[in-house]
Amino acid sequence: MKQLSIQEAQDQVDQWIKTIGVRYFNELTNMGILMEEVGELARIMVRKFGEQSNKGQEADLQLEDELADVLWVLICIANQTGVNLNDALQKNFEKKNKRDHQRHRENPKLT
Repeated sequence: MKQLSIQEAQDQVDQWIKTIGVRYFNELTNMGILMEEVGELARIMVRKFGEQSNKGQEADLQLEDELADVLWVLICIANQTGVNLNDALQKNFEKKNKRDHQRHRENPKLT
């Protein structure tokens, strides 16, 4: 399977929305969908890695599918609000590097 850059992912989601999905949901609807998808991801995480057990048919829930659903909706929100996720992620790394370059190393809870 071909690796996608962030920009390629944004472009492919946009193309899919315009050709198969008909149009984007509005931003507020996508925010609600994002919260729903994050909730589904949380449910899988607590059952797979936490102490909560599965309920019947939940044994075959797919973590990777839920992560992809979250990413999909994030990309939709970025596309419709004009955010270039590649640029945003680079700027976020720069911010974290300036802010946290010593913070975690000096945290006694992490050593």
